[in-house]
Amino acid sequence: MKIILGLVCVLILAAQGYVRLAPMRAKDWHVDPFTAEAPKDIGVLERFASQMSLEDTIDAHHSIAQNTPRTTVLAGTPQDGWVSYVTRSRFWGFPDTTTIAVRDAAGETEVAILARARFGTNDYDVNAQRVAAWRAAAGL
Repeated sequence: MKIILGLVCVLILAAQGYVRLAPMRAKDWHVDPFTAEAPKDIGVLERFASQMSLEDTIDAHHSIAQNTPRTTVLAGTPQDGWVSYVTRSRFWGFPDTTTIAVRDAAGETEVAILARARFGTNDYDVNAQRVAAWRAAAGL
């Protein structure tokens, strides 16, 4: 019985180690949300207009993302107009990627936000909640 319990513990630790240490390659996750397809059950894609300038819109989101716990930049910069972030869950460290892009369209600032889970088949609306919170904090 102790051997089985020990093996179960080792398997759980190995799974958690894999989730936390699995590479997040920018080439796989830093995708243009203006051309991406909406994820099914593992995320959200929102496209909308902002009343703020391109710079103010991306800077506001960048500031909010940087102040979100367990969130780091994966690729891009606000100057590029396109930034991808990785936010990890508190306990297991599951990574979710959120990519924010802005562009000018006939004098209007268009925004696209793509948020999706790295693992699993359902994110339980965690990504949609994060996008809604970031949009609310940015005043969008």
